Amino acid sequence: MRTPVDAQPRRPPLSRASSYMPRRAIESFENLVALANHQERLRDARKIIWRDRGEPAVELEDLWECLEHAGRGGIRAGTVAFMLRAGLNVILASLRLGRVPKQMRYALIRHAIFGKDSFRFAAMLGSFVALYKFTLNALPVLLPQPSEPPPSPFEESEDESEPVTPNPVKRRVRFSLSAHAQEVWVRKRSHRWHAALAGALAGSLAVMFEKRSRRIAIAQQLFVRGLQGSYNAFTSKSGFHIPHGEALLFCICCTQIVHALFCRPDTLARSYEIWLSNASGASRQAIKMVRDMNSNGTFDVQDIDKILQRSDLIPANRTALLAAKALATGEPPDFGLYPPCNAIHPWVDSCLSVPIPRLMTVFKWAFPIYGALHFLPMMLFKRRAFLSRPTHMLGKAGIGTIRSSAFLAAFVASFQSWVCLKHYIYEVLSSQKTFRLPKSIINFFVSKYSYALGGFLGALSLFIEERRRRGELAMYALPKAMESAWLTARGKGWVFRTGSAGEALLTAVAMGMVMNDPQHLSGLVRRILYQFIGPN
Repeated sequence: MRTPVDAQPRRPPLSRASSYMPRRAIESFENLVALANHQERLRDARKIIWRDRGEPAVELEDLWECLEHAGRGGIRAGTVAFMLRAGLNVILASLRLGRVPKQMRYALIRHAIFGKDSFRFAAMLGSFVALYKFTLNALPVLLPQPSEPPPSPFEESEDESEPVTPNPVKRRVRFSLSAHAQEVWVRKRSHRWHAALAGALAGSLAVMFEKRSRRIAIAQQLFVRGLQGSYNAFTSKSGFHIPHGEALLFCICCTQIVHALFCRPDTLARSYEIWLSNASGASRQAIKMVRDMNSNGTFDVQDIDKILQRSDLIPANRTALLAAKALATGEPPDFGLYPPCNAIHPWVDSCLSVPIPRLMTVFKWAFPIYGALHFLPMMLFKRRAFLSRPTHMLGKAGIGTIRSSAFLAAFVASFQSWVCLKHYIYEVLSSQKTFRLPKSIINFFVSKYSYALGGFLGALSLFIEERRRRGELAMYALPKAMESAWLTARGKGWVFRTGSAGEALLTAVAMGMVMNDPQHLSGLVRRILYQFIGPN
């Protein structure tokens, strides 16, 4: 008799034969492996062009490793610099293709890519990165640090038992992952003066690869960035802060620039002087009359003749200009103390009718210029934010364009108003009988220094701009004002001549300051330095 267990059906025995894998599965696995290898190669290729954030610092033990590391960094930086400069040249050349004969277009593009400018720029950045990396990493090998390195001024206190009272005025330094990695490496391996010495040495030699006409511009921009970093480092340590310091600096710079425009145009770059003249909206003849009056108290009558030929000259101003010409050509000639306002704005007879039309004209002229400055960096450096929130980013760039255009328009309109106003103030003060000011104060309103005061007052329109852009505009104007002031002082014998080594010396000082405190620079400058140099 069977038991209940025997009544249950038996399971078939497990097969020990090897399982079969379809060919399609094998091919899919191979495709996944190939795709992974392809993605890894893409990441490696991308690292040649763009560094990832938080890249660790490289530990180097001897001079040969330092030389090899510096050589790789220099070749990479030179290659990237060549591509950037060649790409920019191609873009600029493409804008001229319509005005160039067809048989010369290929030569134009070829020169844009393989011209001397591309190789000079690549040699400058490549040599700077190579020299900087070698010097920075070789100094700790040649001059080993003691076993207990000195504390870094950026290192926070590790004693948590002592409360630290924060200073509300003191600026707090924010490190990115890459900057933190570099700071840790610097604390472990080297002194802070190593970076300053490496930057000064590399900068002074690398800038010599560029044309002499470009060295001074590069040195000036680097110098003001170094001043910016040094000032930010000083304020973060001491808590000292000047309210609206960037606006005050911009006003001082504009005072010197406007004074140079109307009194010493030879101390400004030719292209910058032309841009300022075009932005002012005044004719070249009117500007020349102001310069002549400031230099020798006379003006060229031919300038009045050219203004009389303008198609927008109204009859009332024509009569006034003919009267001024008759006085200037009489015996004895009478040029007056200042150019007539009819020559500055020949299209209207009243000075009160000048500011609003001038404001609108300059706004329309500046709008496409500032539009490119706001929209192009957004699409190049903030692509992810632009793709994720296009409406918000476009609106932000549009508002920034409006504010920047309004800033420049307000600057020009206010300065134009000041030029007419100071002439009116002089006439009113000169005709006073009961209450007379000192003659020196009255004559100030028709002196050449009154134009400089107009530059200071016009620069107050900077408050229309967004706060974060005020510092950038001040950094843009500072090197031009410093160059003009230096050339003016040198013409009067107040300062010495630097000769052919001036650009290299200024670049050395500038890069020493920049590399000594890179974490105190603006975010854009820090990102550019990190992409070319890396943590070390």
